[in-house]
Amino acid sequence: MPHLHRRHLLIAASAAAAAAGAAAAAPAIAGAKPKADAAPALTWEFRQADGTDWLKATVPGTVHTDLLSNGKIADPFYRVNERDQQWIDKKDWEYRTTLTLDAKTLSHDHVELHFAGLDTYADVYVNDVKVLSADNMFREWTVDIKPHARPGANSLRVYFHSPIAKGLAALDAFGFAVPSPNDQSETGGLGDKKVGLFTRKAGYHYGWDWGPRFVTSGIWRPVTVRAWSTARIDDLRIVQDSLTPDAAQLTAVFEVTATRETTAVLDVSSAGDKTIAAKTETTLKPGLNTISVPFTIAKPKLWWTNGLGEAFLYSLKGRLTAAGGADTRKVKTGLRTIKVIQTPDAAGASFYFELNGVPVFMKGANYIPNDSFLPRVTHDVYDKVVASAVDTHMNMLRVWGGGVYEDDYFYDLCDRNGILVWQDFMFACSMLPGDEAFLDNVRQEAVQNIRRLRNHACIALWSGNNEIDSAWQADVPNGGWGWKQPLSEAQRDRLTTAYNAIFHDILPAAVSAHDPQTFYWPSSPLAAWEGGNKVKHADHLAKVQSGDLHYWDVWWGQKPFAEYRTVIGRFMSEYGFQSFPEFKTVQAYTEPGDHDIFSEVMKAHQRSSIGNGTIKNYMERDYRVPSDFRQFLYVGQVLQAEGIKVAMEAHRSRMPFCMGSLFWQINDCWPVASWSSIDYYGRWKAQQYFARHAFTPVLVAPRLDGDTVTVTAVSDRLTDTKAVLSLQVLDFVGGIVFERNDVITLKANTSAEVASEAVGALLNGVAPEAALLHVRLMQEGQLLSQNILYFKPVKDLVLPAPEYVTQVKAVGDELAVAVTAGSLIKNLYLSLDEGDGRFDDNYFDVLPGETKVVRFKPAARMSAAQLEQHLRLMDMAQVRG
Repeated sequence: MPHLHRRHLLIAASAAAAAAGAAAAAPAIAGAKPKADAAPALTWEFRQADGTDWLKATVPGTVHTDLLSNGKIADPFYRVNERDQQWIDKKDWEYRTTLTLDAKTLSHDHVELHFAGLDTYADVYVNDVKVLSADNMFREWTVDIKPHARPGANSLRVYFHSPIAKGLAALDAFGFAVPSPNDQSETGGLGDKKVGLFTRKAGYHYGWDWGPRFVTSGIWRPVTVRAWSTARIDDLRIVQDSLTPDAAQLTAVFEVTATRETTAVLDVSSAGDKTIAAKTETTLKPGLNTISVPFTIAKPKLWWTNGLGEAFLYSLKGRLTAAGGADTRKVKTGLRTIKVIQTPDAAGASFYFELNGVPVFMKGANYIPNDSFLPRVTHDVYDKVVASAVDTHMNMLRVWGGGVYEDDYFYDLCDRNGILVWQDFMFACSMLPGDEAFLDNVRQEAVQNIRRLRNHACIALWSGNNEIDSAWQADVPNGGWGWKQPLSEAQRDRLTTAYNAIFHDILPAAVSAHDPQTFYWPSSPLAAWEGGNKVKHADHLAKVQSGDLHYWDVWWGQKPFAEYRTVIGRFMSEYGFQSFPEFKTVQAYTEPGDHDIFSEVMKAHQRSSIGNGTIKNYMERDYRVPSDFRQFLYVGQVLQAEGIKVAMEAHRSRMPFCMGSLFWQINDCWPVASWSSIDYYGRWKAQQYFARHAFTPVLVAPRLDGDTVTVTAVSDRLTDTKAVLSLQVLDFVGGIVFERNDVITLKANTSAEVASEAVGALLNGVAPEAALLHVRLMQEGQLLSQNILYFKPVKDLVLPAPEYVTQVKAVGDELAVAVTAGSLIKNLYLSLDEGDGRFDDNYFDVLPGETKVVRFKPAARMSAAQLEQHLRLMDMAQVRG
């Protein structure tokens, strides 16, 4: 438990520091008056609205985290504490502070209070006058408080209404239950009343099949005061008009609000490239003005994804100069063309991303919020998850629609690291109301977030929602997930009308108006969209495939992992399998008596309805099921990794038929058994290590097809590669049974079968449970890719007792562990009983006679002697049922 608290308190402290920094970094103020100072860091208090005691609060923050820091609740993630904290969302809460404004600030034409995020139903009072009512977590809110402000102390109070009370009122007014299966209303004490869908708030806060139910309230993003006169830049958009090797023709589109008619100069420049310079003179009219400043970049450097080239970014500055003052806005952008190509062919229609004219296979994962309590997510947390994606050769993350439009810093990281973003709008797995107030709220939410994110080079696609089309299928009477059947025809029509309004009208219109160069896709998955309400639903059983596909018969349908090789769409945007986190993470939320996968606590930290039993079921198929709890966690991680490896390799092996593989999911929002490849504390599971090998730019992938072994080679390189393909069959003590070397040419940016051998010829009389196939691709002595195929499930292998020698030494700022194997070591797992850090490889096989060197980067200072003292090794030969 202390480990859990350490991370949370550090994050809370960092969030408070970030809030203070945000207040100090308010936008520059333009106008005839001198610039006003930004609001100082504020001291906040909060209380239960029907209570009397005011307590210290952190902004940005949430009610839950403020209660935790004041010692009023226990750690929400520990054991089953979640259950005892469901009362919080049923209450109203108040926050207050004192805002000190001087005469200089108040002399400006406008003194605005800007909330970057209010969660969710909030009334804002300045000097006891209500100046703002908010009802959308995803929107920013700005109000001019000058009419109500005075020099000196000003009271600022934010009253949060219970999102549950608001939701129940909306449900009663709506008249019938709306499908929303992931809302854990029973945990929240509401029975079957699903209310989250009525509130524009992160869906996962109401629970999901990997997350807890904490329906938060609070000022979740920074608050700033902005004072200005005459004119200010509201927005600066960089539009790429054309892009050739010789020149990029661009337009800086300024949106400027002016209080009065005045002459102004608008210019664009770059500190890094003095040749980038353009300006225009104009007369500003009162109100909103849109001014375009065209400019050219000669010999432009292109932005490329991770693995294909540099993700080059241009730093640009737009400046407004008006009588008596100036305003500036800085933008970083990358120059690239990106298209989604859907071309009919004999197998259906393609669905791939073309970057700078090059078809690119998307390798990556689905991404969820990093915490149930969003203000605790620091830059360090973002750094680690994006760095993990980069280290694993990923080039795309899908920001899933049940979370939030992420912090700007996340998209900045993706820009800098060449990670494309498939961006969902924030709708997932539920039908929705369609009254005018709700639709207008959605419209404004979409416009704000499109405008906020559209300059990012990483934004590749806007998707309307997650899985609602598949679940509903309005035009198929018995189609979908059974949502329609309990409803009357009138109720179905009402929900269908709302769906069509949002996903076939409002959202595509918003993208077309504000980011027309980016592709819009109404729902994921979807086979085709012809505009309007003309859709073709995704179907993994269809003989021809198009669009993107989610495949969940492995896991939910209990199908074997081998199905990943036969069910392949044109773009696999979801698939996955669960595992538990490692023992050190489990220790953070349990007591020793909880260490059984079917204990109350372990089941509480498992939200899939078929969870822990399904993991055990699949384990029984291929592994010895350990009686030891720690060994069970270890085997479970290998099970997940090996299963998803089948999918990743199968998808890449079908390139260019299939051009994307995004597994579910890379991260967690709390410590839990889930589909994640990295746990809540940032610790890589076996799957993340396996993804590093499966997503390497050049891949060799053997598979067992009955009595035949087929080897496929895949290359993401944009030029052909001449290489040596090596096939070697070994017994488990190092005897060579079969050996073959071929010189091959890997064609650029595609896959091909490069070898096929009968199993009998490979084994040459050796028992299949005692041999392995080691496949390598070499180029001029450099290893491009290697893989190992076993001829029997792990539970049937005759694994020798482990024989190995380890050596630990310091290598610069890192440490290294060398493991020399006397016989096969299967899935060697390195861990520490004290301390933390990351090995650069783990859960790997070591062949007989091989020395494997693994680097280790400790989280805190550690000597080689300390690493050696605390190092623990586990492998499959140690596992006992």
